[in-house]
Amino acid sequence: MAMGKILSSGPILLFLLYLVALVSLPADAAVKRYQFDVQVKNVSRLCHAKPIVTVNGMFPGPIIYARDGDRVVINVTNYAQYNMSIHWHGLKQLRNGWADGPAYITQCPIQNGHSYTYDFNVTGQRGTLWWHAHIFWLRATVYGAIVIMPKQGTPFPFPLPYREINIVLGEWWNNDVEEVVKQGNKLGLPPNTSDAHTINGKPGPLFPCSEKHTFAMEVEQGKTYLLRIINAALNDELFFAVAGHNMTVVEIDAVYTKPFTTQAILIAPGQTTNVLVQANQAPGRYFMAARPFMDAPLTVDNKTATAILQYKGIPNTILPILPKLPLPNDTAFALSYSAKLRSLNSPLYPANVPLKVDRRLFYTIGLGINPCPTCLNGTRLTASLNNITFVMPHIGLLQAHYFNIKGVYTADFPDRPPQPFNYTGAPLTANLGTTSGTRLSKIAFNSTVELVLQDTNLLTVESHPFHLHGYNFFIVGTGIGNFDPAKDPAKFNLVDPPERNTVGVPTGGWTAIRFRADNPGVWFMHCHLELHTGWGLKTAFVVENGKGPDQSILPPPKDLPPC
Repeated sequence: MAMGKILSSGPILLFLLYLVALVSLPADAAVKRYQFDVQVKNVSRLCHAKPIVTVNGMFPGPIIYARDGDRVVINVTNYAQYNMSIHWHGLKQLRNGWADGPAYITQCPIQNGHSYTYDFNVTGQRGTLWWHAHIFWLRATVYGAIVIMPKQGTPFPFPLPYREINIVLGEWWNNDVEEVVKQGNKLGLPPNTSDAHTINGKPGPLFPCSEKHTFAMEVEQGKTYLLRIINAALNDELFFAVAGHNMTVVEIDAVYTKPFTTQAILIAPGQTTNVLVQANQAPGRYFMAARPFMDAPLTVDNKTATAILQYKGIPNTILPILPKLPLPNDTAFALSYSAKLRSLNSPLYPANVPLKVDRRLFYTIGLGINPCPTCLNGTRLTASLNNITFVMPHIGLLQAHYFNIKGVYTADFPDRPPQPFNYTGAPLTANLGTTSGTRLSKIAFNSTVELVLQDTNLLTVESHPFHLHGYNFFIVGTGIGNFDPAKDPAKFNLVDPPERNTVGVPTGGWTAIRFRADNPGVWFMHCHLELHTGWGLKTAFVVENGKGPDQSILPPPKDLPPC
């Protein structure tokens, strides 16, 4: 009898236990699981069919949806002939560099036929980020959006849009990208530029055979739409505009901004920008368009990618209107647009700018020429920070640091260039040699860092988008010409500067960023132009462990790919 009572109350007991478990779980924490199969697929663009590396056969790849507070588990299985690693761009990976993804920095790549599970928490972040291959030039086709929603019940600090649309800007080569790069490296020269830009993988009808390769979004009169815009291009900063419609910028790199209205945005490789667009024009078809910004005497793929914003009920026979994009070399627009970006800095979303600086760094960005007996001119183009061209190791730097493996890197990257010069004066064409090495900078845990990135006129000035892994930073100042440590800091914005993970250093100018080194690990910092990264325009910070129990690097996962 007693036994029967226990049995019949079993389901009730289970239900009560389930309720207790529900109450003890954070209301909005969930585990989001994804399977990424890296596989080669034939894709046709611009009248050319070719095999490209994809995730799950999709180009662009799948969108990752998560919420602030979620755990994200992504199992990546590599069926392609190339080694693979994937970076979750802009996710801070607190104490968990093993999930960051840059090959030979935080992991060795996933070999053909093998898998690795990226397992990480989304903590205190919401907005638009993205993921991409982080080895060779494979991010030409291996990339996709990451959409992080705020915690349940937390509204956006701007009017709720009727719908959201991801706009991922990219590049397309008719030839095999890896072969294009190999050819360039063999000659010691830049490889051929891309054959088209793309919007959501499609170049749009201004290119041959591309009528059917055009992205279109339908809008309803009077409704507001949130465009989550990502620049996944390998080598081009891009202007983006929607014909006849203004855009209100509300977020950059997953950080809310003070809203402002603009006819066009500038977005560098690696950056994301969220804009609100109101469908408040005469019903019709309007082109969205993207084309490069380049204000230095260098070759770019200067063609315009288009997509279509189409009002509901309008037939496809109506010809779309083209937007007025800034001219490709419109420096004034680029500088004035960047100057409008400000952190929201509200009570809910404060801008915690470090006001006291523990460590001041000054890095010059230079192009150079080193001997190369097998190259076309007997020389090879190269790039450097503080005249050091970074040499990639053969095992992950994070492993070398964590397991104290000697001989992989040195922690002696200089805090300033070996010799000061007039960085942005007349073009310098003498003494263009650089030194090579795997040299890193060691940073004390929780120290505050100010880093000034200074463009130089070694060969030519050029705009460089720099991405720091593991952190956001505040862009406290920027200017044209040489940074003046006596005068320029007085003009820094320490109240509401923009907070990002990727910053454009202006052509022939400088940018000053600040961050608190509160995330232990080895964190890559590099130019997000793939061309320059390949030439050595990169370094990494070794952020030491703190003293507290939750201030040191987590142990590596069991399935970390071997070297």
